[in-house]
Amino acid sequence: MDRTVSTVSAQGKHETLSIDRDKGVEFLGSLKKRGQGAWVRLQLARAIDSYQSVVWQHKPIDLSDIIQKLTELAGKERQSGTYGRSNSGAGDSAAMPGLLDPSEPEIIQQFRREIRMRHYSIGTESAYVGWAMRFLRVYGVSQIQALGEPQIKEYLSSLAVDRNVSASTQNQAFSALLFLFRVVLKRELGFLDAVRAKNSDRLPVVLSRGEVQRLMEQLGGRDLLMAQLLYGAGLRLMECLRLRVKDIEFDTGQILVREGKGRKDRVTVLPAHAVDALRLQVDVSRELHQRDLAEGYGQVWLPDALAEKYPNAPREFAWQFVFPATKRSRDPRSGAWRRHHLHESVLAEGVKRASVRAGIEKNISPHCLRHSFATHLLEDGYDIRTVQELLGHADVSTTMIYTHVLNRPGIAVRSPLDRLAMADGTMG
Repeated sequence: MDRTVSTVSAQGKHETLSIDRDKGVEFLGSLKKRGQGAWVRLQLARAIDSYQSVVWQHKPIDLSDIIQKLTELAGKERQSGTYGRSNSGAGDSAAMPGLLDPSEPEIIQQFRREIRMRHYSIGTESAYVGWAMRFLRVYGVSQIQALGEPQIKEYLSSLAVDRNVSASTQNQAFSALLFLFRVVLKRELGFLDAVRAKNSDRLPVVLSRGEVQRLMEQLGGRDLLMAQLLYGAGLRLMECLRLRVKDIEFDTGQILVREGKGRKDRVTVLPAHAVDALRLQVDVSRELHQRDLAEGYGQVWLPDALAEKYPNAPREFAWQFVFPATKRSRDPRSGAWRRHHLHESVLAEGVKRASVRAGIEKNISPHCLRHSFATHLLEDGYDIRTVQELLGHADVSTTMIYTHVLNRPGIAVRSPLDRLAMADGTMG
């Protein structure tokens, strides 16, 4: 049955909208024909229902039976492992909801496809797409075929001159635009490799042993454990957050870091002092995973199509994150509801607050704990090659930077002023 609703337009004029249940059902059915799963159709039905209640203050059409049916179908999708996926059967990731936004320009959709084919992280995708879209907003999407080296160089220069961005930020924009033109548009840009911004040679912020102790005293629970792993094992923050249960070797006292920076695996030390707390954290993760399974969820994201190679792995506890997020979230690429790991801001904010309480007058971040790990090992006399392997540096020159912040960089160096004062005995 047709219903009419009186609304007020932006110009203050009353307009009448025709609400037809049959048309609504036809619209949801057309989504099914286009391959959209029950989960997507359920969200749209709920959105229409909420809009009626909140905006119109009543419900001219009743969708409760449709919502109930779609809820049941979505539950079956979740059990079968196709929750949130398209039913079109197409292998292309673009067929899955949440992956590609059809409202985005085609060139950006292709940009995302190329990134995902290369298994780049979602963080890299977000950053690269952001730079590509900002560039195209300046010069125009419709002009993409006419754009090239002059516009790229001009844009990168404006970032440095007008916006005063850091060298690392400018280089990230450079990499994104290089990917856009070379990979997506298949156009070679030879000279651009020579215009990368030069990063400043800055020494890392390192905590003294006393400062580390004071910082740890101001942390507690999960934050304390993560900080202990960064300082005690030399982990990067994201390496800590991405740890999976199977990568903790309690018996051998090792942590296996999978696909660290540069997509390299490595082995580092599991600090004995953190073992008991880490076992308890694994128990917390196990309990949360069992609860997820009981509620029809329990899948975790796996890299490089491992979920297709090992279909049962996403639900196995061994693959779950040691530091799971407090809430489930919808994977923006696959559309599936999963339990991801904690967000990096959790520890970053905790460390910042703890440093203030500890009275540490330095610009502290979680990465400072990794810097301190390397510096203190070198202070203890460990070989720089050993430290290089524990940190996962490809080149020992990267590790060498820590010798510059030591009190005794490689040899026993005493200030000539101190030596003179000791010999004279009269300097005030």
